[in-house]
This record gives sequence, structure tokens and C-alpha cells, in this order.
Amino acid sequence: MSSTDLSTLLQVAWLIIFILIITGLYQRIQLKLWILNIKIRLNTIKSIFEEDKIRVKNMLRNMGLATSEVLLTRLLDFFTIEPVSIEPTDIIKRMDHLLRLTENSIKKLVEEALPNIGKNERSLVESTISIVAAIGLIYKIVRHYIIQGEREENYILIMQLTYLMPQILKITKIYHEALDAFMYGKPIGDGVGPLVAYMLAEKCNVTSKRVIDDTSVLEAVYKDRKLIIVKAEGPGSNVGHPGAVINRIVEELNGNVNLILTIDAALKLEGEDSGSIAEGVGAAIGDPGPEKIAIERAASKYNIPLRALVIKMDLREALTVIRKKIYESCEAAVSYIDRIIEESTTKGSTIIIAGIGNTMGIPG
Repeated sequence: MSSTDLSTLLQVAWLIIFILIITGLYQRIQLKLWILNIKIRLNTIKSIFEEDKIRVKNMLRNMGLATSEVLLTRLLDFFTIEPVSIEPTDIIKRMDHLLRLTENSIKKLVEEALPNIGKNERSLVESTISIVAAIGLIYKIVRHYIIQGEREENYILIMQLTYLMPQILKITKIYHEALDAFMYGKPIGDGVGPLVAYMLAEKCNVTSKRVIDDTSVLEAVYKDRKLIIVKAEGPGSNVGHPGAVINRIVEELNGNVNLILTIDAALKLEGEDSGSIAEGVGAAIGDPGPEKIAIERAASKYNIPLRALVIKMDLREALTVIRKKIYESCEAAVSYIDRIIEESTTKGSTIIIAGIGNTMGIPG
């Protein structure tokens, strides 16, 4: 090719690019490519959603529920409307009421549909349906925005969605992977708090156990101190109500508590090591508010030191079957608790230790 032909070819190419830019065709082509990319990934999310629905239907059928579609239809779209926040008076009480009403309503629907299975099995059904519902919600929201963006030719909305899709798809796949653990009642990373509490109880001389509000309370003697170990009642998929229970225990003891220590999982930042342990001050609990504030109010009312211990992990590790590295961190956390107890309290002290999280697969 001669230099003249090359020069002509370049001029034509620049002319085509110029026409594409000034006519807006370049943006339209880009928009179509973005929409195509989003739709391909949206179809992947839809496939995951449909697959997991079938898995849960089969699970329900194996448990004796012939008309699983009815229960799924009711629970997959079940929602809770947040309380009015413009008038914050009593908002925690109202939120707690709505959350407990949601929990009890779902439990009642599952119990009525599956009356012949045990409490723990029903809790697994509730959790598996909630996971499928989360995937379904992701699918519906993405579908809503892609339809809206395409109809209105909203470049900004489509562009934002394009760049968010890898993260959205990643979260969807994590929920999909988590379904296996919840269907079969295997311990998950989020259960590190209850697991540490269980490990600690195994080392102690447990003197009594009672269950309050789906929450186990064990009293024990450890290092010449009275321990009150609080965790969700296992081994079903259950987080209990540790905040309300701790508040009740503190009131029963008239505030004669020397330390409250909460242990929970925490999402790590990129670059941090999975299974790393960190300590701090405050209530380590990730609920919407009622449980956390109950602990804070009890501690502040009687000026009780409130300490926290967290084991860090990513979202996949939190929602899927517990990894060996995370399990080993739980063992290390028990030793960490020993040090906090000896540094912060004296012999004869009363200490509340709460393992926060889903106690699925963990006894006690």
C-alpha cells in the first residue's frame, strides 16, 4: 500500500469517527453495547434465581410439602416497611416490633406449611427461602433499572449499572454458593461468635442453662469468675435476640456486672487477612438497631465496660461453610478472651460474654 493510499484511508477513518461523534451515533452504539453486556449478566442472575428456586422446591417436597409453590410465592415477596424516621421518638421500639412481627409471621407460615418437621429444620427452610428471596430481589432491581434506562436512553444510569454489574454478579454468586450450607445446616463464617461462645463453654464448669427468647444462657465458673455465656440457641439457623436477653440479665443482676464482651464476625477490608482478630469498645452486633441499642443501654445505665472482639472475613467466607482458617481463628479468640478477662476483671467478677451471629450447625 502506497503512502497516498494510507493517507486516504486515515482521512476516511477520521471522517467516519467525526461523523459518529457529531451525530451521536458513537454514544448510541456504546449504549447498545452496555445494554447487551448488562442483559447477558442479568440472564446469568435469572438462571441462578430459577435454579435455586427449584432446589428449594425439591427440599420442601422432600419434607412433605406437595404445594411448595404457594409457600414460596408468599415468602419470596414478603417485605417489612421501615418505621417512620422523620419523628424519631420511640423509633427503636417500633422497629423492634416490626422486626419481631416479620420473624414471627415467617415462622408461622413455615410451621403451618410444614407441621411435621422439627424446629431446627423449619429454621433452615426459613433461611434458604430468605437467600433465594435476596437473589430474586437483586434480579428484579437490576431488571427494573435496565428496562428504565433502555426505554429512556439514560446513558448515565446504564453506564453506572454497567460498572456495577461485576460486583452485583459476584454478590449473587456468593448467595448461590451459600444456599448449600443453609439447606444442610452446616456452620458458616458468620457463626464465629456463637462458635467461640460454645468453645469457651466447653472449657468452663457450666452450672446451669436456660433458653430465653430463642437465646441460650449458660452460667459457668471460669478463672474464679462467674461467666454468663449468651448465644443463639442451636443448632438450627438462628441468631436469637442477644441484645434483649443481655439487657434482661443485667436488670436481673441489678447492674452487678463487671464486663460485657461481644464476639462477632466482621467484613474485612481488601488487603486484610482473613481470620485476623481485632478488639475494641462497643457492641459488636450487626442488627438493624434494636438488639445493639439494648446492649448499649444496659451498659451505659450501670456504667459497665463494653468490649468487643471481631474476627474478620470477606462476604463469601461469612455466608458459606466455615473455612479452616476461620475455625482456627475461633480457637485463637478463646485465648484472646482469656487475656481480656484477666486484664479487665478481678476474681469474683461477673462477666457476660455474648457470641453474636448465626448459630447454624453449632450446638448449645
